[in-house]
Amino acid sequence: MATKKAAKKPATAKPPTKSEVYAAIAEKTGLAKKQVAGVFEALAGVAAANLGKKGSGVFVVPPGLLKLTVKNIPAKPAGKRMDPFTKTEKLFPAKPASKRVRARPMKSLKDMV
Repeated sequence: MATKKAAKKPATAKPPTKSEVYAAIAEKTGLAKKQVAGVFEALAGVAAANLGKKGSGVFVVPPGLLKLTVKNIPAKPAGKRMDPFTKTEKLFPAKPASKRVRARPMKSLKDMV
């Protein structure tokens, strides 16, 4: 019996690092890297304010690219429920309430790809 060799996957390009992104934006806009970093910090602050407790729960990153939304997941009490894997009744522990952040691409981002 001959042994099979695993097929080599083509080399993929590595995603740019944060400093590479800042440098590329600074080069295209003519701003300093520190100014670009400040813009991103301000954007993060505005996003936190909109997605936080007193915010609307929706934030559009730069308008037309991404839409960030927060969904409040209610607490689940402990109890017997059907186990989806074994199809038997099982006692599941309680789960606390949580928040789920979701990023949805908008039309202009989809058209870029």
